[in-house]
Amino acid sequence: MKKTMIIINEAGLHTRAALQIVEVAQKAKHGVWVCKEDQRADASSVIDLLTLYCPKGSEVTLEIDHSHDNHIFHEIVSRIKNGFGEN
Repeated sequence: MKKTMIIINEAGLHTRAALQIVEVAQKAKHGVWVCKEDQRADASSVIDLLTLYCPKGSEVTLEIDHSHDNHIFHEIVSRIKNGFGEN
């Protein structure tokens, strides 16, 4: 499963926002990934996420390896769409 979204919060995917993704992704039983252009980051690693460099307006794609983690997928999608509660 995958979904492409735009980072809408003013500060982009900064440390606090990345930690929200990590918090959810670490509960997954299988891989969760955030992709930007040709880069793929492990969503359970704050360092990996921050290396993507995603300022406001960046297009990212969220992917999961297994449908068992659909609830994880939807939670992360919700947080990205809501600007990590910062807007």
